[in-house]
Amino acid sequence: MDTLASIPVFGGFLSTVIPFVVVLGIVVFVHEFGHYIVARWCGIRSEVFSIGFGPVIWSRRDRRGTLWQLAALPLGGYVKFVGDADAGSRTDARAIERMTAAERAESFHGAAVWRRMLTVLAGPAFNFLLTIVVFAGLVTWQGVPTERPTIGSIATLPQTEQTLRPGDVVLAVNGEPVAAFGDMLAIALKMPAPGPIRVTVERDGGTLDVAAPWPLPPLVQGVEPLSPASAAGLKAGDVILKADGKPLASFEDLRQMVLASGGRSIPLEVWRGGVRVVLPITPVERDAEAADGGFEKRVMIGVAGASLYMPATVTPAPWTALAYGAERMVMIISQSLFGLKSILTGAIGANNLQGPLGIAQISGETASQGLADFIGLIGIISTAIGLLNLFPIPVLDGGHFVGFCIEAVRGRPPSPAVMQVAMSIGLGLILLLMVFATYNDIMRMVS
Repeated sequence: MDTLASIPVFGGFLSTVIPFVVVLGIVVFVHEFGHYIVARWCGIRSEVFSIGFGPVIWSRRDRRGTLWQLAALPLGGYVKFVGDADAGSRTDARAIERMTAAERAESFHGAAVWRRMLTVLAGPAFNFLLTIVVFAGLVTWQGVPTERPTIGSIATLPQTEQTLRPGDVVLAVNGEPVAAFGDMLAIALKMPAPGPIRVTVERDGGTLDVAAPWPLPPLVQGVEPLSPASAAGLKAGDVILKADGKPLASFEDLRQMVLASGGRSIPLEVWRGGVRVVLPITPVERDAEAADGGFEKRVMIGVAGASLYMPATVTPAPWTALAYGAERMVMIISQSLFGLKSILTGAIGANNLQGPLGIAQISGETASQGLADFIGLIGIISTAIGLLNLFPIPVLDGGHFVGFCIEAVRGRPPSPAVMQVAMSIGLGLILLLMVFATYNDIMRMVS
């Protein structure tokens, strides 16, 4: 997808818009399909299944009478059930009065309350299911480290001779036994200064001692979207040789140079595919997680370091991959709730909220970093949409669910007047949040 940016007619605009539309389209379709299919299983008939709002670009009516359509504004979607007055599932009282008993039984508002509960919860549930499938698919594609700590691939560094080989099984580092691949890095980090490590490996049926380069050089693994590193043009695989004219021996050296910069612009000398380039970069102060679990202000550029040596991998069993996908989903939910709590309590600034423009930029930059990162973003956004819709705010799925719970307890739904006021308040809150998040996006782009 990064090829779009190289086409003059498209430029950077479509290389941002198209990935955003793809991400949002997939996530919204899965969410709304969850509502649609569970409603169908519950005997509720759907009139319209729409991806997007506004003028209709394409539509087709299926044999069940449901109108499937694509609309011009791709910022959401909806399923309109029989008996709904609009996309927000407000009751169309006049339409229901004119229905026969059989038609009323197929309407959303004429269905048993437990059927309506299942229908509204199905959207977020399908989003969570998509996340699990996405990350299960990624780990199946990329593999998991082998049981024995085996070298899989080795990054290329300038003027560095490699003594380790793919397929070497690491037995010890600096005389300390290695049981897992991560032990190799942990032992190296205990050294007083970066330098060659002594590695005992099993190779071709024998045991061999070799001196190997430091495993944690200033090598870029990933670049955070909307970060100074992204703006400067850093890419995964770059080797940062110097910062502010000073040679770097490790990724930790880079981190210390950034912290010491105080936010002033510093030049980075980067080795990329055999070519040296100089990239000016201006670190920024951001809210970062502290060691005690709280937050602190920290100067950063938004890059993650990579290991010189990557482990050999094997394809996991399907249940192992699904378990990994579920763990990632739970982790994203936990981090999202923690971040929201931190914003509400003032631990971090509300400027950390991303709106549609910010998400579009993130989608475009993530797409340029590779297919795996882009697919992972779909999983993250899917969880975020599912979680947001579970909040007990009228107009959202969680708000509808709370209303159905009240109906189940009282034996009758809240009055139409109360529901109208609640829906108006809920819609106002959502719009206010969108406006504020969009304001954050604009200020971020301006700065």
